[in-house]
Amino acid sequence: MYNRDVIEDLVKFVTSRNGVADKRKLAAEIQKRYDLIRVRSVFYGKWFAIRFCSASSIRFSNTVLALSVLHQYDTLPFLVCLVTPETNYMLLANATFLKRISHSSQDLRVNNIRGSFNGHDIMREFEGIENIPPNFEFLFTSHENYTFEENLERLVEATNQISPTGSRFVPTALQTETIRRSISRAASFLESEEYRILNQDLYTRVQSVASEIAIAAFIDNINLRGRIIEYLITSSDRLKADLIHCLHARKPLPEVYTADKLGDYERAFDRYITETDIKTKILFLSSNPKGYNIDKLLSFLAVEKSVYMIYIVAIDSNKNIRTRLCSMYNKQILSGTRIIKHWAGRNSRGVTQYDGKSLEELVDHFDADIDVEAASNFLDRCLEN
Repeated sequence: MYNRDVIEDLVKFVTSRNGVADKRKLAAEIQKRYDLIRVRSVFYGKWFAIRFCSASSIRFSNTVLALSVLHQYDTLPFLVCLVTPETNYMLLANATFLKRISHSSQDLRVNNIRGSFNGHDIMREFEGIENIPPNFEFLFTSHENYTFEENLERLVEATNQISPTGSRFVPTALQTETIRRSISRAASFLESEEYRILNQDLYTRVQSVASEIAIAAFIDNINLRGRIIEYLITSSDRLKADLIHCLHARKPLPEVYTADKLGDYERAFDRYITETDIKTKILFLSSNPKGYNIDKLLSFLAVEKSVYMIYIVAIDSNKNIRTRLCSMYNKQILSGTRIIKHWAGRNSRGVTQYDGKSLEELVDHFDADIDVEAASNFLDRCLEN
């Protein structure tokens, strides 16, 4: 979780100490101010972890930290404070913002976390967003979407040129036409009785576990929170009953695994085949939820009758729940959908990410329209990647 007030205070304090030119002195002051625990070169507390480095300028190549150590703190904003003679700089250095692993990384594998990253391995820009303090909240809420294991796969490929599993979907000419017709299919579905049936189905499922969703909304881990709420809505097995019991009794939660598929809920009709992705939006927390894998999306849209939907489950601070079922081409959704090429390796076109504010706007002021030209342009970008 990102604590805006604490991080803003930290940034102001670090800036106020420009010219101190002594990383040990600055580290001691910050440790005392924020009551941090020191473990070797890392200082950490409830809201962030920080590593102090020194160099002559912002372009530094010093070894920063072992990847295995970063793993321990990667759920917190992990900050690097670079102390130079005149200015103190800060970078966000969670695993999402590493380009590669530089030092002693020859044996780095997904089952063997080895090596360290250097200063020049930290991205100075992430998908057009500069890695500077005013953007830390957006960057960290983007990072929260990905597990360390997902980042590890990317780093293994970037560092040692070892391709991860998975394959790039290359549609035929006929499949490409079917993909392009998905825009008109989506518009047709939104006007259909099948849309109303699916919407009522999902709404009924949410209402049946509304109290449990309200409890799960306060789980800090964004990936765990999303998996649990998805499971509550879509499942009906014994594990769901155990999960509900643990949520109410405040007991440790059972392991919940969800399939790594395009959507969370499938429903077939005579005229349509639907995949629905359930997106949880906690209205009192900043978040920019992960969207879909582009190759998986294109593979699905290449099937006749396919319609891809997004079901937003929004929870406010009073535990009130509101829902909205919309098309991926909805103009409010599409205006806030970013293609994250950072995740596009040799076998992938990458993934998408939603702007959390767009999701809130969609729940509060829903406009069901599809801008056909914008949707077509978006598909062009997906197919060209």
